[in-house]
Amino acid sequence: MATVSETHECEWKDEADKLRSENGALKHRLEKLEKAVFGRKSEKLPRVRDELQAGAPKPREETLKERSEKRAAKDALPERIIRHEVPAAKRRCPKCGSDDLRALGEGKRTVVYEYVPARLEKQVHVQQTLACRCGEGIVTAEAPKAIEKGQYGPGLIAHVVTAKCLDSIPLYRQSKALERAGVPVARTTLGDLFHAAAGLTEPLYKRLLELIKEEPYVRADETPQRVLAKGKTRRAYVWTFRTEKLIAYVHSHGRSGDIPVEVLGGTTGYLQVDAYSGYNAVTLPHGRVRVGCWAHVRRKFHEALSTAPEAQAMLDLILELYRIEHEVGLAGERGTASHLERRKKDSAAVLERIKVWLETELPKHPPKSPLGEAIRYARNQWEALARVCEDAGLALDNNASERALRTIALGRKNYLFVGTDEAGENLAGLFSLLATCEANGVNPEEYIRDILPRLHTHPNSRLDDLLPHRWQPQVAPDSS
Repeated sequence: MATVSETHECEWKDEADKLRSENGALKHRLEKLEKAVFGRKSEKLPRVRDELQAGAPKPREETLKERSEKRAAKDALPERIIRHEVPAAKRRCPKCGSDDLRALGEGKRTVVYEYVPARLEKQVHVQQTLACRCGEGIVTAEAPKAIEKGQYGPGLIAHVVTAKCLDSIPLYRQSKALERAGVPVARTTLGDLFHAAAGLTEPLYKRLLELIKEEPYVRADETPQRVLAKGKTRRAYVWTFRTEKLIAYVHSHGRSGDIPVEVLGGTTGYLQVDAYSGYNAVTLPHGRVRVGCWAHVRRKFHEALSTAPEAQAMLDLILELYRIEHEVGLAGERGTASHLERRKKDSAAVLERIKVWLETELPKHPPKSPLGEAIRYARNQWEALARVCEDAGLALDNNASERALRTIALGRKNYLFVGTDEAGENLAGLFSLLATCEANGVNPEEYIRDILPRLHTHPNSRLDDLLPHRWQPQVAPDSS
């Protein structure tokens, strides 16, 4: 039978453990608040690539390839020859003083890469008009226009759309820049042009969503976006759904699971997401197979490091998973049968070690402590996290979707909010086409400039030809 002192000692020990747990949780919350208010106050989560390549020099082949690509890009620039004549006062031999000098070939060449400021021009389209001798029939040549009865060309509209979506430049800043270029255009006019372009390209955007719905492997994520309301702003969301070649964004009033159902409902395949329950409607019980994200797990254990150094063991194990993928990539075997074999053998062994570590550490940490929360997150997502051993085409993490949302986040900082939900939908539609352009190595501004005039007459049966990953620029007719 325990004595009174032993009973008190047990109570004090339990109380001390409780206080330590609460102290760790409070310290963790304080760090997160400091990050939100003052910026990063703790060590930044290192990139997996940096950790894998720590101490290892960059492969020479990779360096030479990068240099070759940069050189090729410079060589492709249009060239303008500027000739410099030797002044008459200097046309004398520095040795003998003779003025009987002759040219040595074409001359010395010095290459300089110069910035030529953008300019706008007023184009006057003269449309030939032909009249029949009968006096009744008239035929007039068509003049290409991006917008019916509009006085701004497709190039200007494409520039405005690209600057707004991909460069996160608000329309009022673009209006100031255009005024400096000699063409004062009101911000409201730019807004009208932007939304008109969204209306014209809406069929392409909808078709893009249909193609993503057919893909067997989709990654998804979401981020907040502010929408103007009466006297304030309210929170809306932008969702991204992406494949290897296609990226689509969807604006929504809230964060419910309606959007995943709208985009992916009734489909099968893989869906890689974080632990958010909003995706359950398309993964349970007979929808897509859910794939977890090891980057989210890694982030949670890194956040727990300051209060629980033992979390480093888990970070080291996760790094082993990424090291296997890194070695497969260096060998050029990504997505192959040998890649899947390595996952089933080497990655599966690491996963087993991770699972044992989680089970061992689980009872040692209070549920609400940072490390306790990280352990429970990993265990709750275990089936989805271990799914990478089923298919070599699956990624370890959902970072591709997070990267797709970075420009949205940057735009949110610059233009703060969208005026209406309709404006948010227009932004999402144009953003989808431009982001897909970038994913396929297509110049977004050239793409928008080319397709805007073509959409008026392009047949719906061949709409896919104008999608970014299948687009071919229209050959301009010979004006001669």
